[in-house]
Amino acid sequence: MGIYRDLSRNPGVFRVLFSQLMARFPFGMLSIIVLLHIQLTFGDFTSAGLVLATQSVGQAVSGPLSSRLMGRWGMRRVLSVTSVLCAALLVTIGLTRLPLPVVVLLALLVGLSTPPVTPAVRTLYPKLVPGRQLSALFSLDASAQEIIWVLGPVVAVFVSSQFGTAAGLCVAAAFLLGGGAWFIMSPALGEVQLPPSRRGLGAVLRYPTVVISTVIGFFFVASFAAIEAAIVAAFSVDDGHGGGHGSMESGIVLAIFAGGSLVGGLIIGHRAMRPWSPLLRISLVLAGTAACLVSLNMWWLSVVLFIGGLGTAPVFAAISNIVSSTVRFSETAEAYGWIGTGQLVGVASGSALAGIAIDAGGAPGAILVSAALLAVAAVVAAATMRWIPDLRGRSIEPPADTGTLSLPLP
Repeated sequence: MGIYRDLSRNPGVFRVLFSQLMARFPFGMLSIIVLLHIQLTFGDFTSAGLVLATQSVGQAVSGPLSSRLMGRWGMRRVLSVTSVLCAALLVTIGLTRLPLPVVVLLALLVGLSTPPVTPAVRTLYPKLVPGRQLSALFSLDASAQEIIWVLGPVVAVFVSSQFGTAAGLCVAAAFLLGGGAWFIMSPALGEVQLPPSRRGLGAVLRYPTVVISTVIGFFFVASFAAIEAAIVAAFSVDDGHGGGHGSMESGIVLAIFAGGSLVGGLIIGHRAMRPWSPLLRISLVLAGTAACLVSLNMWWLSVVLFIGGLGTAPVFAAISNIVSSTVRFSETAEAYGWIGTGQLVGVASGSALAGIAIDAGGAPGAILVSAALLAVAAVVAAATMRWIPDLRGRSIEPPADTGTLSLPLP
């Protein structure tokens, strides 16, 4: 654990780590809050799936574009505008009762205005610590990200069950504004200049590692959205009007899942990655998820999801290591933009598929969806092993930007 202690000797690292965690935290809450809010408002999970799917379209468009805009207009300006706009839209959805088509339009705008915090912070990391510490920092970031995607729904369920889903959306907006301001005012954000990309939009997808990371991230995160919806449905409490809300049992199970991921990230995530590492880590998560089909007993679910969670943060750490070691610095922001888009779309898509599965077959249907998505992620990791770098004894700093220099003839 000494490697994590060494990180604290780099000024500003932990402020950036924790502030970006708070800024991104609402997006771990939103899939569940929106699912519950729209289901209670319109009476079915399919409408909620439509809203989440529309939000994912906006996020798919905004991820790479906003990442490139940071190179042109600056990180602080882009992050400030998108944070304020996105928070205002969330409050509007929560506090007004609007027709479904209008809510769908607002959800699209929420996706389009999603702040590009992930590309910004992962572009900063190689400039904050020496190369030998970068793997440990990515491991901590992966653990923090898992808290976002797994612990976020715990907060969402608690606030929604105690104070209502409208309050949940307002809490998410508050995290977005507070965490965003904290991150935006970090001195490191003003010291690191993000260079504009030299190539056209999408050119970074010519790197096989970016495509592999994006696809794996999509299916991997989609599986979490599905299992989270399944756990909420398994312990849902009928409100007497044909709807329901999450109970504290679901919050406990998801918190234990997050605990497993945190432990796994700290003890596994910083280890040197090999080509087969992503497959092994995904398989561990798949085993825990599939075991949920044995019983919906709270304690059984807690045990098997804790075991599955041990592989979760290490997978995210592996994705960051793959990109950082193979993509030039001027293109890392856009690369992480595409990967972040894949993960955010995965959240919405997994929730949408789970909502339909819950309507058709209850919580076990959503668990099957989650396991199937993880199986696809494992197949992709196995089929693309030849392109995944072996990082034993290697630096994972981004390759230097190079270009052609024309010299006059003598």
